[in-house]
Amino acid sequence: MSKAYRLEISHFAVAIAAFAVGAVMALLQALSRAEVAVPFRSEKMYYLSVTAHGVLMALVFTTFFIMGLGYVVARSTLGKLRGEGLAWISFWVALAGTVMNAGAILSGSSTVLYTFYPPLQAHWTFYVGATLLIVGSWGFSAVLLASYLGWRREHRGQPVPLPLHGMLATVLIWLIATSGLAVEVVGMLVPWSLGLIDKVDPVVARTWFWWFGHPLTYFWLVPAYVVWYTVVPRAVGGRLFSDKLTRLVFVMFVLFSTPVGFHHQFSDPGISASWKLLHTLTTYAILFPSLVTAFTVTASLETAGRLRGARGWFDWLGKLPWGDPLFASVALSMVTFMLGGFGGAINAAYAMNTLVHNTAWIQGHFHLTVGTAVALTFMGASYWLLPRLLGREVRPRRLATWQPYLWFVGMMLFSIPNHINGILGMPRRVYSAGFQGSPVAASWQGLTAISAVGGAILFLSSAFFVIVVVGTVLYGRQMPAPAIEFSVPLEPAEGGGVWDRFGLWTAVAVGLVILAYAVPIAHLYGMHRFPSPAFKPW
Repeated sequence: MSKAYRLEISHFAVAIAAFAVGAVMALLQALSRAEVAVPFRSEKMYYLSVTAHGVLMALVFTTFFIMGLGYVVARSTLGKLRGEGLAWISFWVALAGTVMNAGAILSGSSTVLYTFYPPLQAHWTFYVGATLLIVGSWGFSAVLLASYLGWRREHRGQPVPLPLHGMLATVLIWLIATSGLAVEVVGMLVPWSLGLIDKVDPVVARTWFWWFGHPLTYFWLVPAYVVWYTVVPRAVGGRLFSDKLTRLVFVMFVLFSTPVGFHHQFSDPGISASWKLLHTLTTYAILFPSLVTAFTVTASLETAGRLRGARGWFDWLGKLPWGDPLFASVALSMVTFMLGGFGGAINAAYAMNTLVHNTAWIQGHFHLTVGTAVALTFMGASYWLLPRLLGREVRPRRLATWQPYLWFVGMMLFSIPNHINGILGMPRRVYSAGFQGSPVAASWQGLTAISAVGGAILFLSSAFFVIVVVGTVLYGRQMPAPAIEFSVPLEPAEGGGVWDRFGLWTAVAVGLVILAYAVPIAHLYGMHRFPSPAFKPW
C-alpha cells in the first residue's frame, strides 16, 4: 500500500467491501421477486436483504468512496491535507458506525429498509451506527474545508481548482442535508429505540428524513460529475468545454438540492398543496444543471474526438476510446442518466407521481440514476485511480473492459421491465410478485423474470469489478504511478469570480431551505398529532 495515499486507499477498501456485500443482497432480491427458489428464501430474509442492500450501497459504499475521492482531489490540487489526524479519526468513527449498523441489519433486528421510516423500529445500534457514519463524514467535511481555507489564505485571487470546487460543493450539500437527518435520528429515533419515549409521529419523521433524502442524491451525483468534468476529458485526449459553466453547475446544486423533499411526500397529510407546489418548482430547477452537464460534457467529448481527427457530424463518437473502462463507464452512465432524468421529471409532477408512487417504477428509476450514473462512474473512476494510488497495472484488464458493458446491459434488462410493471401497478419492495395467483399479477410475471435476468447480469458485472480490484491489488504488475492530472479547459480559467464565493452561496442555500421548510414543519408540530408505537415485523 502506498504510504502517500494510505488514507484514501483505506476509504476505497471499505467502500468496495460494502459494495460486494450489497451486490449479493441485490441478487437475492431480484431472484426472490421472480419466484426463484434461492436458499433461505422467506419474507424475513427478503426484507433483511432489501435493508442491507439499500444501506450498504446507498450510504456506506457511496459515502466512503466520496470521502476517498475528496481526499485524492484535495491532496493533488492543493498539495497537502490540513488535519490528516482528524481525517484518520473520522475514518475510524465512520467505520465503527458502519460495522455497528451492518451488524444490526444482518442480525435480523433492524429490518427497516433504507429509508428507516417509523413506525418500523430498528435496534438502537442501527441508529447509533448511522449517526457515527454521519459524524465521520462531518470530520471529512471539516478536513476538506480546513484544507481549502488554508490554501485560500495563501492564494488570494486565484480560482479554486475546479475538481476541488466540485468536492466543496459536495461537502456543503452534505452538511446542509444531514442537519435534517440529525434532528430525526438524534432527536426522535435514538430516544425511541432506547425506550426513552414511547411513540413518534411518522409524518414528522418522514419530513425530516426527506430534508436529507433527496439532497443525498446530489451528494452522490456531484462527485460523479467531478469525474465527468475534470477527469474524463483529459483521459480521452480532449479538453473541458467550459470552466465557468462547470462552476455554475456545482453552485446550482448547492442552492437547489435540499428544498425539494416534498415531492416525495405528495401523498402525505399535514403538508399543504402550496408547499408541495413550491418543492415541485425547485425540483424542476435542479434539473437544469444536469441539462447543462449533458451539453458541456458531450461538447468536451466531441472536442476530444475532433482532436483525434474526426471531421463529420458524428464520426467523433467512433474516435473515442470505447475500450477504456473509465470512458466506457462514464459514457454508458451518461446514456443511462438521460433515461433516468426523464423518469425524475415524471416523479416530480403531482399527477404522474400519483400514478407511479410506491410502484416498481421507483426502483427502476433510481437504479438508472444512483445505481448507474453514480455507481458505474465510481467503478470507472476506480480503474483510473488504482494505478495512480497503488503503482500497479489494472488486472485482469479484459474483465475491466467488459464490466461496464455488462452493467449497462444488465441495468437495461432490470430497469425497463420495472418501469413498465410500475405503470401496470406492481408495488415496489414485494417479496413475491405472484399475489397468490391474482390475474392482474399474472401480467407482471414475464417482465419480472426479465428483470431477474438483468439482476443476475448486474451481479456478474459486480463480481467482475471486485475481481479486478482484488486482482490489481494482489497481482497487478508494478509500474511507475501515473500522475493525477485533471482536465484543462478550452479557455484558461482566469478566475472563478462570483462562482467561487462559497460563503455567499451557502448563505443563500440555507435561506432557501428555511423558506421551504420552516413554515410547514412548524405547522406539523402545531397540529394535533398522532404518534405511533413501534412495529417490529420480525
